[in-house]
Amino acid sequence: MRACLMEPGSLTERLIATGQVFAVEPLLLGASAAHPDEAVALGLDRGANLTARHVALTLDGVTVVVARSYCRLACPTWQPILDRGSRSLGFTLFSGEVELSRAALEFCIVTTGHPLFELARQRSAPAAGYPARRCRFILDGAPLYVCEAFLPALERRLAIGTDIGAEPKAASLRRHN
Repeated sequence: MRACLMEPGSLTERLIATGQVFAVEPLLLGASAAHPDEAVALGLDRGANLTARHVALTLDGVTVVVARSYCRLACPTWQPILDRGSRSLGFTLFSGEVELSRAALEFCIVTTGHPLFELARQRSAPAAGYPARRCRFILDGAPLYVCEAFLPALERRLAIGTDIGAEPKAASLRRHN
């Protein structure tokens, strides 16, 4: 799981490389109350709303990662990119098709009260906290934060998948979009 958490490139591609069926399950797209750390990151007033996209990333139907991506409310730069249904955001962010900048990954254990923790708790066995990471992307001067919590099921799925560090074979790549 640590290799996935520390992945500097596309988590989507790393999960696809397991040889298991990868899918994105959309859970929410719309206005959401900003957590205090999110408001600070976006320069919003405490209690302001933002646009959030919640998804569950699955391998063979098992949720292994949950993600909360957020930007300023109705941001014209990011809104159309976030409105993508079950297509992975990673396909756009790491495609090279859009010119954006990416900040360094930030890591923490999310705990009760944080929106990412609440999302993880809905899709996983109860835990005191979940390892998580956050990264800021800038496109046309507008920030987007992608936050991912890694669930205990990921380790179990990696144990039965192919070597996640190995180069995937073309025939083994399976996507569910």
